[in-house]
Amino acid sequence: MGCSGSGKAEGWLVRDALESDLALLVEFNRQMALETESLVLDPARLAAGVAAALADPSRGRYLVGERAGQPAACLMLTTEWSDWRNAWYWWIQSVFVRPDQRRSGAFRELYGAVLERVRQSEAVHGVRLYVDADNHAAQAVYAALGMSPSHYRMFEWELERGNQPQG
Repeated sequence: MGCSGSGKAEGWLVRDALESDLALLVEFNRQMALETESLVLDPARLAAGVAAALADPSRGRYLVGERAGQPAACLMLTTEWSDWRNAWYWWIQSVFVRPDQRRSGAFRELYGAVLERVRQSEAVHGVRLYVDADNHAAQAVYAALGMSPSHYRMFEWELERGNQPQG
């Protein structure tokens, strides 16, 4: 993914995250987990997870939205292979917008950059994300940007490994 972005509107620039963004991405993820799930993340484990994605794009690719030269938002893209479509889906995850930049078009700019990249790739069929069932504000934003609810429900199971960083 190159460093192009959609963001000319209102001083926005969307770029690929750099290794030097590690502390920023860790802090954004820390704030997001606390705000959305009241979850206090283990700082070392979180830093290792973000660093792993920065070092290996197959694990995830971060985009950073800057406004007036200052980091304001981020998201991470992960991939899912669809055998039905013989193509990739990109999952949008780890979305965070600084509180003082909310309702400024930050997510719209990040999402626009993702869609631009999808349109430029013949290998990607679409974009997906999951959202908390009670986060009606985020759902309204996604709908306003042309996304529609899926008929699927998400189920999960996690192996509890405690606070030990995983390799």
